[in-house]
Amino acid sequence: MVELAGIGPGPFAAMTLADLGADVVRVDRPGGAGLGIDPAYDLTNRNKRSVLIDLKTEDGAARVLDLAERADVLIEGYRPGVAERLGVGPRECLDRNPRLVYGRMTGWGQDGPLAERAGHDIGYIAVTGALSMIGTAGEPPALPANLLGDYAGGSLYLVIGVLAALQHARTPDGAGQVVDAAIVDGTAHLTTMIHAMMGAGGWQDRRGANLLDGGSPFYGSYETADGEYMAVGALEQRFYNEFVELLGIAEELPPRKDFGRWDELREAVAARFRTKTRQEWTAVFEGSDACVAPVLSLREAPAHPHLAARGTFTDHAGLTQPAPAPRFSVTPGSVRRPPARPGADTAEVARDWDLPVRAKAERAEPERAKEDS
Repeated sequence: MVELAGIGPGPFAAMTLADLGADVVRVDRPGGAGLGIDPAYDLTNRNKRSVLIDLKTEDGAARVLDLAERADVLIEGYRPGVAERLGVGPRECLDRNPRLVYGRMTGWGQDGPLAERAGHDIGYIAVTGALSMIGTAGEPPALPANLLGDYAGGSLYLVIGVLAALQHARTPDGAGQVVDAAIVDGTAHLTTMIHAMMGAGGWQDRRGANLLDGGSPFYGSYETADGEYMAVGALEQRFYNEFVELLGIAEELPPRKDFGRWDELREAVAARFRTKTRQEWTAVFEGSDACVAPVLSLREAPAHPHLAARGTFTDHAGLTQPAPAPRFSVTPGSVRRPPARPGADTAEVARDWDLPVRAKAERAEPERAKEDS
């Protein structure tokens, strides 16, 4: 698989495929892809190998097409038309390799009024309605980092599309094709269940007024005595019953289904949580079906007993990082290589992919402004 270097969802999609065993060759460009992060810590480039090719040089496109001819998949995250101008668009690549799956990762997609406009995760999730659901009523929408748009609506949909297209290409009469993975499309698709609930009258089109968006006093987070938080998800009646019993105020609360008294219920629960620390409440709910969990920080999460027992995080090359997912009984994913250094694997890739070894490899230059993505 060939990855034309970019930032954000494209590299994460390629990392996911590499984690699952794909031989990913990342085509880095002199000066880097734009963020300037130390390559040694760029975990989205783990399990990959890197070659350095300047697509603006005379033979740059030819070298990428040599790789595309030998690959099953190529992914790029440029704005629409950039790959074509550089000579490595779908037509050129599929002419060389008719069974190639050509994956395109963008925010707005390959067509439409905004296709050529700049954008970031927040804008993509804003126009799809997803952002409007997150946060507290009467306050600005809360920002879910760039997990919802870039990675859920973008990277993972690109992976799904690439794998489906690859399956088709490998059938007797199959052929390669282009996969247009737009973050706006994937994010909108993620809201399917909410649209169904709204159509059935079970979801109000406003923030903080519904069962799963903080409107319910038994589905949300509560501050503890030490300024930390506990997450509560006691939706079903039997889980709710256990929750309020362990909380110690079951006899004092208004009826769960008395919607008019939900504010009163919420305040009673909040006041009770403020009487103990996060650690104390974690101990109270340990081993129960009350659906309560401590809200851990990124640094705390790897030490959680359940995650530690499953190996949800792993240490490799001195870096603690999420382990590959999902899990397979026969062909498990693994972290095999540290983040690829730009251009470090040129000779190795040339040998393994049966490419000519050039007398003088291109060397990385200081970071320059991102022009093409």
